[in-house]
Amino acid sequence: MNQKNQIEDSNKLLKLLGVGFGIAVTIGGTIGTGILRKPGPIAANLGNPSLIMLVWVLVSIYAFFGVLCTIELGVSVPRAGAWYVYARRAFGDYIGFVTGVTSWFGTVAALGFGAYTMCEYIALLLPNTESFIRYMAIGILFLLMGFHWLGTKSAGKSQEIMSFLKAVGLFAFVFICFIYGGDVKTQDLVATTQKAAQPALLTGIIIALQQVFYTFDGWHTASYFTEESTDPAKNLPKSMISGVLVVIAIYLLVNLAILYIMPIDALVNSKLAAADAIKLIFGEKSGKIVTFFLMISILGMLNAQIMFAPRVIYSMSKDGLFFKAAQRVNSGGTPAVAMPLTAICSMLLIISGKDTCERLSDIATFFFVMGYMAGFASVIMLRKKEPNLPRPYKVIGYPFVPYILIVVSALFLFGAVYKDFNSGIYALGFLVLSYPLFWLTKKINE
Repeated sequence: MNQKNQIEDSNKLLKLLGVGFGIAVTIGGTIGTGILRKPGPIAANLGNPSLIMLVWVLVSIYAFFGVLCTIELGVSVPRAGAWYVYARRAFGDYIGFVTGVTSWFGTVAALGFGAYTMCEYIALLLPNTESFIRYMAIGILFLLMGFHWLGTKSAGKSQEIMSFLKAVGLFAFVFICFIYGGDVKTQDLVATTQKAAQPALLTGIIIALQQVFYTFDGWHTASYFTEESTDPAKNLPKSMISGVLVVIAIYLLVNLAILYIMPIDALVNSKLAAADAIKLIFGEKSGKIVTFFLMISILGMLNAQIMFAPRVIYSMSKDGLFFKAAQRVNSGGTPAVAMPLTAICSMLLIISGKDTCERLSDIATFFFVMGYMAGFASVIMLRKKEPNLPRPYKVIGYPFVPYILIVVSALFLFGAVYKDFNSGIYALGFLVLSYPLFWLTKKINE
């Protein structure tokens, strides 16, 4: 019995993380390439600066209230794994299993696609490396895997540093645009751009909302680490609210800065709006600065993903819903099996090719929003199922806020199927296969 207790103690995550890490991982887990790449496609779908800002504001409100719901869950059930933990507590093993597996697998796909994309930007700066993109992507994940093996403390500090640099870089971009962008000459740029065909207003709004949703994914990242927080009840509200407000401020300001620099007719044809804005101010060669920043931004997101995804299958393993080995933790507090398994699965996706990674990353968007819905529904279910559960923090506007968020999430999923029917079918197929996988996992762990 004593030996069993010793084994269980050695498999516990370490309480090392504070408010600073929570803010950093929210910023790092949310802000990637989307804010620098999506303004052009969003402008092409909407064609109006006021509509563009309205869409960003609406999704900002969704993320903010989503954070408030997640805080209630996180401080009430302070375990690693976020959506999986809440869904299992509220709805039982099967719903928890589906939520956990889709959350983990979706992040595995996003991790592989992100590493590949980062190396494409490296190839832009170092053209002779184009034929080695796949190998570089695998190498980056291997290096991250080795670094994270050192422990939670060093991984957390690295996230704080990268997120700080990312935030400073984006605020600097905004400052530069508003200070030096007033006199840029855009006449030639507008003259050489081709008028893009704009979709119908409703279709354009649906597509733009999806693009902004994708850019905001990650607002909940700090909730994966509540088990490792030094004081979840105090730290989680501070870190998640502060983190999401910083993200919202950055997103809105960057969009305003880009709209200030670039006329809408030029923006609709821009694949990398931030780089084009900097080029207008400082000339053609300055675009490489933004390319380099994109690399750093993606690295910060990869660092967050390889840190939080293993926490999902770690908790699933503790509950008997994943392989038992995945609950092992090394002396530094890193999930000793779950973290390498996550990285290796992403490497295998990279080997299969970018198209596979990109398709799975698109499907992952369905899974992420399904996780949101499971979380918001868990707030309601746990209030009814466990009314006496200690809740140091309660979401304002209950029950209207979680119900509204569930409806908005469902509308997003319908819109996503409308836009990409095949991805919706693939996601549905995965869900159908989840039950035999759940049954098999339960049998293995009996």
